[in-house]
Amino acid sequence: MTMETVSTAKAHGGTQGVYRHRSTTTGTDMTFAVFVPAHDPGERLPVLWFLSGLTCTHANVMDKGEYRRACAEHRIVFVAPDTSPRGEGVADDPAYDMGQGAGFYVDATEEPWAPHFRMRTYIEDELPALIGSEFPVDPDRQAITGHSMGGHGALTIGLRHPDRFRSVTAFAPIVAPGQVPWGEKALGGYLGDDRSTWRAHDAVALIEDGARRPDLLVDQGEADQFLDEQLRPELLAAACAAAGIDLTLRMQPGYDHSYLGVSTFMADHVAWAAERLGKAT
Repeated sequence: MTMETVSTAKAHGGTQGVYRHRSTTTGTDMTFAVFVPAHDPGERLPVLWFLSGLTCTHANVMDKGEYRRACAEHRIVFVAPDTSPRGEGVADDPAYDMGQGAGFYVDATEEPWAPHFRMRTYIEDELPALIGSEFPVDPDRQAITGHSMGGHGALTIGLRHPDRFRSVTAFAPIVAPGQVPWGEKALGGYLGDDRSTWRAHDAVALIEDGARRPDLLVDQGEADQFLDEQLRPELLAAACAAAGIDLTLRMQPGYDHSYLGVSTFMADHVAWAAERLGKAT
C-alpha cells in the first residue's frame, strides 16, 4: 500500500499529519489524520482510534477535537479515519444520513452501496495494517472511541474485538441502531431487510447476544437534540447492567451534540484509554 502525505505540522512537540492512500477495500482514495507524539527512535506507542459521525471527515475532530495536548501528555498516537468512501462513481444519497459521509462502519451487501461501502473491513483490517507499517504504533496496545455514528462504530468494533482493544469509549453514541430511525434507515439500506444481520452492528444487540467487555465509558449531553429519538443511552445502560459490564455513563448537563462537548471531555477519554493501555506487555 502506497501512502501519500497531504500535510504535516508540528503540535505539542509531535506531528499532526494528513495522509491519503488508495484503498483496495473501498476501491477509492481514502484520507485520514494521524497525530504522533514525540518519541524515541524505534519506540512503539499505543494508539487511540477515533471514529467520526454523520457528515464528518477526518478534519472535524482534527480541527475541533482538542486531543493533541492529552495525547502528547500520555504519548498516544491518535488516528482519525474518514466516515465513508467518496469520489466519482461512489453511490450517494441526497439525505445527510445515508451515502457519502454516512458509512455507519458496516460492509454493505445491498446495491448500490456494496461495491464501495466496506467501512467495517477498512477500519478493522486494511487501515490498521497500513498504520502499523507506516507509523510507530504498538499493535498490542489499542483503544477506540468515537462520536455519534462513530460512537456506534467504536462500541460495536470494540465489542466484536475485546482482545484487540483494551479501552472502548464513546461520545453521544447511537447505542441501538436497530431501534432508532437513523440506524433502521442505514442498516436496512446497507444490509437489507433481514434484521438478524443488523445485530453485529448494534451495541445493545451484541451485548444481548453475549459480547462482553470489562468496562465502557460514555459521555452524553443532556441537551443533545438527538438524545431521546436517536441515541437512547438508557438502552445501553440496561444491557450493560444485565450483562455485568461496568458502564460509566456520564450525563452532562447543558451539553449538546456538537464538538463543543467532544472537546470538553476528550482529555478524560484519552486519560481513560491511557490507564488501560499501560505499558507494553
